[in-house]
Amino acid sequence: MTSLWRCTVKATRTLHDLGQSLWLDNITRNMLRTGVLRRYIDEFSISGLTSNPTIFDHTGRRLVPADQ
Repeated sequence: MTSLWRCTVKATRTLHDLGQSLWLDNITRNMLRTGVLRRYIDEFSISGLTSNPTIFDHTGRRLVPADQ
């Protein structure tokens, strides 16, 4: 664990504890599949997600096999 990582975690936890909602402005299928999103929630107190719905829909349609 690097000292920068510890400082970031402490800063985001402090913001969360003060009532600030921390949002992530990009979400990828890989983040969901690999557990990165879970780690961001647990370690960085991320409490919301947003994405451009048009881009998200287009990317999802392009990446998802037709049988899923």
